Amino acid sequence: MTGNQYQFHYFLNHNAHKPIILLLHGFMGNIYEFDQVIKLLFDDFSYLIIDLPGHGKTQVLDDEYYTMPSTATAIIQLLDKLKIDQCYLIGYSLGGRLALYLTLHFPSRFIKVILESASPGLATEMARLARIKSDAQIARKLTRIINKDDFYHFLNNWYQQRIFGKIKNHPQYQCMIASRLTNHPPNLVKSLQFMGTGSQPCLWELLTENTIPLLLLVGEEDQKFIDINIAITEKCKFAKLQIIHDVGHNIHLENTLAFVQNIQDFFCHASNFA
Repeated sequence: MTGNQYQFHYFLNHNAHKPIILLLHGFMGNIYEFDQVIKLLFDDFSYLIIDLPGHGKTQVLDDEYYTMPSTATAIIQLLDKLKIDQCYLIGYSLGGRLALYLTLHFPSRFIKVILESASPGLATEMARLARIKSDAQIARKLTRIINKDDFYHFLNNWYQQRIFGKIKNHPQYQCMIASRLTNHPPNLVKSLQFMGTGSQPCLWELLTENTIPLLLLVGEEDQKFIDINIAITEKCKFAKLQIIHDVGHNIHLENTLAFVQNIQDFFCHASNFA
C-alpha cells in the first residue's frame, strides 16, 4: 500500500472460502516471522502479514508515524483498502502490544485475538520513564552498529535475556538470526523510540471494557510475562491464559506445533468465558 505516510510491505493470501488471520511480528522481526506457522495453517486459513514500521521493507514518511496510534490507524486503513471487514488477529511481543491496541480501539474489526508474550504497556509514569531510559541504552547500541558482524553480535546478546529461555539451543535459531539481520538498525531505533513499551499508550484500564475473546499465550520459562498476563485475566473477563510448557518468550519458534494447535482450538471452536 502506498499512502501519504506509509508504504507498507505486506503479503495477502486470500481465499474467499477461508477466514483471514492478520499476523503481527515482534521487535526485529518481519513478514517471515510466522512462516512455519502459516505452513501448518494454510489448509484452514487465509492470512495477511505486514512489515511493521521500522522493520523489513515498510517505509514511513516521518518519525511521528512510528507511534502505536498512527500505526494502528494505518493498519485499519490497509484492511479497508483490501476489503477485509473482519479478521482474526495474532500478535507477538511488539506485535502483540499493537494487536491489543487494535482490539481495544477497533473492536468491530476482529473476531478473536491471540496475544503471544504481550503486555498492555506500563501502568505508571515512573515505570514508563524508566523503560524509556532503558530503551534509549539499547538504541545507542543499535546506532553503533556499522556492519553485519556488529549486528550479529548485538542479536546474540539480545537473545541471552532471561525471557527467551533456551532459544539459542533451538535448531532454527540461526535461521531466525539470519532473518533478523535483514532489518536496518537505524529504523529499529525509531521503532524502539516511538513504539517501545515505555512510549506506547497504557492499555490497562481499557481492558475492563473489552468484549473480544482473547487467548493469552506465554512460555513457561518467561515468568515476567506470565505475571503480566495473569494480571490481564484479572482485569478482563474475556481473556484466558495458556502457559506453554518448556518454552520462553518466542513460543511460535520454540514449539510451533503447540502454537498452531492453540490457534486452531481457539479460532475454530466456541470460546467459553465466565
